[in-house]
Formats: sequence, C-alpha cells, structure tokens
Amino acid sequence: MTVYFIGAGPGAADLITVRGARLLASCGVCLYAGSLVPRELLAECPPDARLTDTAQLDLDEITAELVRADREGQDVARLHSGDPSVFSAVAEQMRRLDAAGVNYEVVPGVPAFAAAAAALKRELTVPTVGQTVILTRVAQRATAMPEGEDLATLGRSGALIVLHLAVQHAERVVAELLPHYGADCPAAVVALASRPGEVVLRGTLDTIAGQVAEAGILRTAVIMVGRTLGAEQFGDSHLYSPERERHPCR
Repeated sequence: MTVYFIGAGPGAADLITVRGARLLASCGVCLYAGSLVPRELLAECPPDARLTDTAQLDLDEITAELVRADREGQDVARLHSGDPSVFSAVAEQMRRLDAAGVNYEVVPGVPAFAAAAAALKRELTVPTVGQTVILTRVAQRATAMPEGEDLATLGRSGALIVLHLAVQHAERVVAELLPHYGADCPAAVVALASRPGEVVLRGTLDTIAGQVAEAGILRTAVIMVGRTLGAEQFGDSHLYSPERERHPCR
C-alpha cells in the first residue's frame, strides 16, 4: 500500500490540489496536523476512515501509525500544511518509511509564501529589481540553523527574504537585516494567509516590527523583506516583448 504525503495548502480548504483531494477521498486512514490543517478538509475523507490528529504525537508514534496502516493494507493520507517540500518535517518520516519498507509518494501543495504573495498582490520576482527568493527561518528554540545560513549572511545578497516561523522574533529579524537592506526597504507580514482571519501588514524594515506588535501576531505568519515588494518602476519582462523572436508551434 502507499502513504501519500499531501500538501494541504496554506489554510483555505479549497486550496488543496485536485490530486490531493482525490487521494484524500480514497484513503482509509488519514493522519493530519490538527493545529494547522483546516478541519473542513477531513470531510473529504471516506465516512469510515480512521482519522488521527498528530499534534500530540512524536515522530516514533507517527511512524508507528503509518507502518500499522501499511501492514493492514490501508492507503494513508498524511496531510501536511502548505507544501511538503519546505519546513514540513517530511524528510525524517520518509527516511523511516524507507527503513520499514513502506511505499510512499509526495503530493505538492500551495506553500504559505505563495498564498502570502497572493494576499499582497505581488510577484516576488520582478524584472530588473529582483530575481531571487530566499526561504528561511530563524533559530530560537527550534533546530539550529546550519553555518552560513544566519540572517546576517543571507542578507548580504539583497534578495527578497521570506521568513517562516519567525514572526515572534520580528524585532530580531529587523535588527539583523537593517545593515543590508536599509530602514526604507519594503517589508510585509501576512498571518493566516488565505484563511477567514487573514491579516496583511505592509510597511518598511523601520516600521514592520511595531506593526506586528500592535496587531498582536504571534504565529502562523510569514515575514517578507525585499525591494520587489514595493517595485513600481521596472522594465517589462522579455517573455512578452515584441522584440523577442517567436517560432510557431510544431
């Protein structure tokens, strides 16, 4: 049988992919992160499906549930918020399933940073302004960051930085990025992206930490810092330029 690691999307239940929803409706077992995955999605599961909230389970307990379902001949929908490719803790689960000889597949989902960009009505890569996006976080009580991936180092690039799991440390983020981006650099915070309680803050590095504190945002948010967030005067992309040589489809 198969364990499907399914990206549930950033929050809105209808942002799961068609493939993800189809698999969810076909699996007899579903493990989901109760604090992050919208409850409405569980209505897509078969009526007799075994549902397990993993919020209070450790890695060993989660693995045991996945292996148990496989031994019972059940397909499993393992729902993760956002997209499994970033900050999802999927890698260690896949490693353990490899050791246990359990088959699995990964189904992509809409990541939080994409939903945040949509809320801001911004393209994160803008011609002649910025073509690089860095996805990162800060180290606090969680796993330490690898050497060379601290904000002071990453900030030297001047690229748009998207920080997950960092909104509680907004003042620290500002302090570490100010020397590289300047106080007037556009910054934004989107909390609960795509959900009914979505909050969108727009400002600069000089003002964004204060806005976060005033709004009382403590979790489920991304911070974005970079010039593309405020870009208005920029060249058009070469993609649709009349000067670009085009060939008819063959």
